[in-house]
Amino acid sequence: MTKIQKNEIIEALTEEFKTSGALVVADYKGSSHKALEELRNSAREVDAKVQVAKNSLVNIALKNAGLPELELTGTNVFVWAEDQISACKVADKFATANKETFVIKTGIIEGNAADVATINAFAKLPGREELLGMLAATWMAPVANFTIGLDALRKKKEEEAA
Repeated sequence: MTKIQKNEIIEALTEEFKTSGALVVADYKGSSHKALEELRNSAREVDAKVQVAKNSLVNIALKNAGLPELELTGTNVFVWAEDQISACKVADKFATANKETFVIKTGIIEGNAADVATINAFAKLPGREELLGMLAATWMAPVANFTIGLDALRKKKEEEAA
């Protein structure tokens, strides 16, 4: 790999990491190409990105993006997304399905280094769409209850009039 190619990779990763809410680092040693394609496809569905890159280039990109450096060793695959939860969910789901060959090592969530327990905790949280649904249901509950009450009052008044 030439120096120009390395610089292009560093620049691209720096831009990606600046806008990412979470970065998950996992060991993929022993994973097949087909399995990694499945990971990429599942990440693509939730607007997350997956890339295998040299550890030294990733650390330079992290430093350029103003994020903490990670101690990266061995074969690593990097999963990141703007949404913290989706990157963690993708990595956790794939790690659960491929326990022997895919192990989450570390990560960065909202600019801070995160351990495996933190990444797993974020993976258990409901996603953005689910949270928006819960919020809408909470906002609609008083209106629905008011409407039910008005309807009951109308029925009572009709019965009294009859």
